Parts: sequence; C-alpha cells; structure tokens
Amino acid sequence: MGSGQTVAVFGAYGHTGRFVVAELRERGFLPLLTGRDADRLKALAYGTGSATGTASADDPASLDRALAGAAAVINCAGPFATTAAPVIEAALRAGIPYLDVAAEIEANLDTFAHFAGRARDAGAVVVPAMAFFGGFGDLLTTAAMGDWTAADEAHIAYGLSSWHPTAGTRTAGAVSRERRGGRRIVHTGGRLEYRDDAPPALQWAFPDPMGLRPVIGEFTMADVVTVPSHLSIPEVRTYMTAEAARDLAAPDTPSPAAVDGRGRSGQTFLVDVVVRSGGAERRAVARGQDIYAVTAPLVVEAVDRVLTGRTRVAGVASAGEVFDAADFLRALAPHITVELSGSPAEGRSTTP
Repeated sequence: MGSGQTVAVFGAYGHTGRFVVAELRERGFLPLLTGRDADRLKALAYGTGSATGTASADDPASLDRALAGAAAVINCAGPFATTAAPVIEAALRAGIPYLDVAAEIEANLDTFAHFAGRARDAGAVVVPAMAFFGGFGDLLTTAAMGDWTAADEAHIAYGLSSWHPTAGTRTAGAVSRERRGGRRIVHTGGRLEYRDDAPPALQWAFPDPMGLRPVIGEFTMADVVTVPSHLSIPEVRTYMTAEAARDLAAPDTPSPAAVDGRGRSGQTFLVDVVVRSGGAERRAVARGQDIYAVTAPLVVEAVDRVLTGRTRVAGVASAGEVFDAADFLRALAPHITVELSGSPAEGRSTTP
C-alpha cells in the first residue's frame, strides 16, 4: 500500500486524472493535486483534505513549488507534446520519479530521445505511456514473449465495444496529426515509417465472445514506441475494431458517461496480443471495462512499484522493461483479467 506517501498528479481534474486521484487514495497514497486552474483544483479537493498546488507547464518555478515534498509525479495533462518535457525537467530537478499516461506517439518518442541519457545518469526512473495505450500493450507483449529474447512480429488487436473520446483525447490526436503532417505511422523492419495511404481494412478473430470482427489494420498506437524500446521485434502492428475507430473519428460522439459508482463508462475492451517467432506463436488476452478508468490502476501500481524499489532499470523505460510484466499483470486482477498461452491458438487470428 501507499504508506501515506505523497504523489503529485499534474492535470488532476482531467477525466483520467480524477480516476488516478481516486486510485491513489484507495491505495493509501496522499494525492497532491496540481494543474493550471486553482478553482478546479479546490473543487476536486473539497472535503478530502488533499493538498493542491497551482502549476503551469510553461512556468518552471510553479512546477518546482507544486512538486515540493512529493515522492513521485504522475502527469495526466495532455497534450503531452506540451507538458511532458517541462514536467520531466521538474521531476529531475526534484529528484523524484516521473510517470505519464501519454498515448501520443510523438511525445513518447521525444521522451526517449531527449531524456534517456540524463535520466540514466541521474539514476532517475521515467516511465512514459504508463496507460492503456502504450504501457498496457507493452506489458502484455512482454508477458506473452516469456523466455523468448526476440520474435519476428507482434500484433496487438484492440477490441473496444465503443470509444467515446474525451476532449483530451481529441486534442492529443489533433496535435499528433499536425506533428506528422497528416501521415500515419507503421513500425516495420525495425523502424517507424510514415505513410500517406489509407490503412487497410482487415478481419481479426478475437477470442469469444467477441469473435471475428472488422478492424482497421495499422491503426498505430503508442505500443510502436514502448514495445520496440526494449524488445527485439522488427514488426509491431496494432489494430482497432472498426466501430470504435468510427466513434473516435466522428465529431459528434459524446464524451464517456458514468454507469457505475466508480465513474466508469459502459465501454468494455478485449486486447488480443499475438507474438510469433519462426513457426511458434504465443498469446496474451486481456479483458476489462473503460480504457480511461483502467489507466488509473495501471499507473498507480507502477508508482507503488517504483517507490518500493521493484524496478529492473533506471532511466527512461517502458512498462515491460522496468517491471516484471507477468507479476505486474497479476496485480491488476481486480480490474483486468489476463490469459497467457504459450501454444499456438489455431483459428483465433487472421494473419495480416
């Protein structure tokens, strides 16, 4: 449990930030609520006794004041192209671990490119994309690999029942599209390629009860940054159910609506990960509810492991490298069910 340690949450009043704050409290941590809007911070803290600290990514001094006394910081404030670097800088100055929930491919690439050496030299732990997209897919892929040191290809298929994006998701997506000039990204041949053509329409045979579904192939998510950062897999592809992709693209899709006491939406997910090496295949399948809400136990479990020394490396590292992936996934059992298989699962997936 958190043992009363203070963890700063930058962007605490955002949609995902609120889930993270609630999870920290439940795990015994003391959330320090930080962000630009003092009134929203006070409203979120009302009746809880949580401390608040107004801070802005473009004001280093305010970040330093906000992080004073914190044992770690979780950045939930997108777009991360704007916030990640300043908050990492503040965490390095404070000598505390940094984790974020960035799904932006370019922001995560920047974190690895700009901070790997400095964080390693300082013995600091910086974990980008510790969220549903990026960190979770990396944990599943790493666990599926087992004792393999390399594989030919990894396929991560996201079966979302729907996708009601938050305002933050829409903003982050717009920033990413602008940064890559409207092109899409594919990880192939061990590197990222930018393409102008449309992604392929495919079929993916998800495990029951979802079954065969149309998917958007090469619907590239942050997994193409996290997985290859430490695993020798030249082909890393991600897929998204077509109906969820349509929801995300539609300008009038509403934001998530709570259906239970925890504030979760009715969205369900099934993530089907297949890694192949030669003629062998290994698989990880995960099921749960609400991709935004489930990010909270992911990142809070990560914070707990960092603060209790259950890490494998220092520096900038993705979830699958810094943590024991299989053990981490077992710890998520109250929130997510995971099945690992080391034998071929014939007929379950359509080879792209």
